[in-house]
Amino acid sequence: MNDKTLTLSTLGHTWILDLDGTIVKHNGYKIDGEDSFLPGAHEFLDSIPEKDMILFITSRTEEYKEVTLDFLNKNHIRYDQIIFNAPYGERILLNDDKPSGLKMGIAINGKRDVWSDIKLDENPSL
Repeated sequence: MNDKTLTLSTLGHTWILDLDGTIVKHNGYKIDGEDSFLPGAHEFLDSIPEKDMILFITSRTEEYKEVTLDFLNKNHIRYDQIIFNAPYGERILLNDDKPSGLKMGIAINGKRDVWSDIKLDENPSL
């Protein structure tokens, strides 16, 4: 996926983001000794509105918790929660739609280690 505009309501949002291969180089913390952002990912995280919740999910074990938190904090990445030790399989989101028709579940799958260039737009009529 390249150059995608995500049009959202003006309500607060919940972002559930994978780390490795989505936000940072896959296994960079193991291969290079430290994490590095995929081009555009840091700027995207900075563009998420303050009213939104950010939840990172990762298969990284507790062994890498401190290095992960240090990297995010050093780079001033805001987040509300991080789930470690997630299974390696699919991540499934189940949600209902609002009676107005607003779609409450959105999933974006991208290629590993390629930042999906997502632009955010809010539509007050949603």
